Amino acid sequence: MDIQTLDYVIIFTFFAIVLFIGIYVSKKSGKSSSEYFLSGRTMPWWLLGLSMVATTFSTDTPNLVTDLVRSNGVSGNWGWWCFLLTGMLTVFVYAKLWRKSNVNTDLEFYEIRYGGKAASFLRKFRAVYLGVFFNVITMASVTLAAIKIGGVMLGLDPWVTVVSAGLITVVFSALGGFKGVVYSDFLLFFVAMGGAIGAAVYLVNLPEVGGIQAVLENENVKGKLSILPDFSDKKALITALIIPLAVQWWSSWYPGGEPGGGGYIAQRMLAAKDENHAIGATFFFNIMHYALRPWPWILVALASLVVYPDIASIHEAFPNVTEDKLGHDLAYSAMMTKLPTGLLGIVLASLVAAYMSTISTQLNWGSSYIVYDFYKQQINPNATEKQMVNVGRLSTVVLMVLSAFLALALQDAMGVFNLLLSFGAGTGLIFILRWFWWRINAWSEITAMFSSGILAVLLETTSLREILFAPETGVFPEWADLPFIMVVTSIIWLTATFVTQPESKEVLRSFYLKIQPGGPGWKRIVDEADAENVKIVKSNEKWSVPAGITAMLLGVVLIYSIMFATGYWIYQETQLALILTGVALVSGFFLIKAWGRIKDNIL
Repeated sequence: MDIQTLDYVIIFTFFAIVLFIGIYVSKKSGKSSSEYFLSGRTMPWWLLGLSMVATTFSTDTPNLVTDLVRSNGVSGNWGWWCFLLTGMLTVFVYAKLWRKSNVNTDLEFYEIRYGGKAASFLRKFRAVYLGVFFNVITMASVTLAAIKIGGVMLGLDPWVTVVSAGLITVVFSALGGFKGVVYSDFLLFFVAMGGAIGAAVYLVNLPEVGGIQAVLENENVKGKLSILPDFSDKKALITALIIPLAVQWWSSWYPGGEPGGGGYIAQRMLAAKDENHAIGATFFFNIMHYALRPWPWILVALASLVVYPDIASIHEAFPNVTEDKLGHDLAYSAMMTKLPTGLLGIVLASLVAAYMSTISTQLNWGSSYIVYDFYKQQINPNATEKQMVNVGRLSTVVLMVLSAFLALALQDAMGVFNLLLSFGAGTGLIFILRWFWWRINAWSEITAMFSSGILAVLLETTSLREILFAPETGVFPEWADLPFIMVVTSIIWLTATFVTQPESKEVLRSFYLKIQPGGPGWKRIVDEADAENVKIVKSNEKWSVPAGITAMLLGVVLIYSIMFATGYWIYQETQLALILTGVALVSGFFLIKAWGRIKDNIL
């Protein structure tokens, strides 16, 4: 690929600015663990919202979207579009609860909501399970995408990409902490978005592609355009739409799409100035993440079907790519090689930006678990602020090294996506209900976590999948693996909930007093406290969850309408685009009214 001096200038200028940000904020970030991991809880909604968008703008996401579109059509994206529902639930129900909890990490929640040794074990175990195991897998997937981009666009060996990209990112992350991540995300968002849009416009208009009309009429593309799956294809309808919208969004735990909020999304809510800023940040993120950002990637994926109709054509064009890295996801990087000087530099910088933003967030979030929820809890309860910051920086480096080694062994992004969904299947309902139902205890979460993980491993590593889901002879339909894990896991954790002792009344009352969750799920606890003349209800404020769910549904309609309308404007289907734009405006109007019943002003 012909990279000119201008391209290198753009890339290295970008690197220099990001490193400068990390070095500039390093002194303040190192003052305390709260500064290093939460920036002193002073962040405004717009900066946190941009940071969330930049973080999920990772190098593996365009690769994943390309894989989905080329394999299953545009409708294949419902596998992750469905998480808008849990995103909106987080915005209008859980954002203010997280901010009111005032914890340092979402895992600290366990020792507020639960008590005893089970709660302590759950917090420490999930610190390692999520902060190391899940986190390393997620970062490895992102690094795998960087490897493919480096191999196709720059002809780099995998280890060269891993070392060069990882070294700069880990230095920046270790120095700047959370403040460095968020400040640089502001820059990374505009670079990444500009690069994605610019690339899509240029590549669709390549002579060999022929413009948007030629793409839409191409025989390789026609069957891939529908935003909804083919309703006459029962299997496609069930797997691509019904399961994601009916089951997956609330039952599966997935990084960035956690039911009830969690992970690095919770970290940003906890860093917000107040509850209103936490709500505003998550709402802005969901609009950008689902409604607008996917379309540049989708356009490039559709154009790639014109230039590279199959994997063999990709391999023919890039024979230096090894067999174990070949896949439809490689088409995105392949298309990027056709960009001109200048735009190529911007796009390469945007891909670097996407990589650095995601990895730096994952590193800071993962190391916050290791420091607060494992090191301070298990190893050194009397740790000083300086020691905690130092452990945070050391764990940042270790996590980066582990993910780099794993990335060299992976093959494609979709496989990792499906694995993470399976591991979290059936656990999501707990994360939604634990705020509003007193009977859920630490054992509910422990059994759900282990049962879903064990089932996922058994289905991947044994003949159990063949026995249960084989196309001709299986006990269940072949699409039923995720619902199967969800149902079995739910039965197990509900059974565990009722055969184990509930949390003590002291723990439950303390939680209610701090969070004020309200609702019928806490009526028994409130009534018992009243009977003993113990005041745990701070005010007669009306329970906000019904209004929150109304706002959630309106938000879902608004964002899906914008997403569909954007697609139909691109497809030049004006009538449908106008109708959906009208639906978006009407739902937006009613959402503003519903939002007003939840809070006074997000600003």
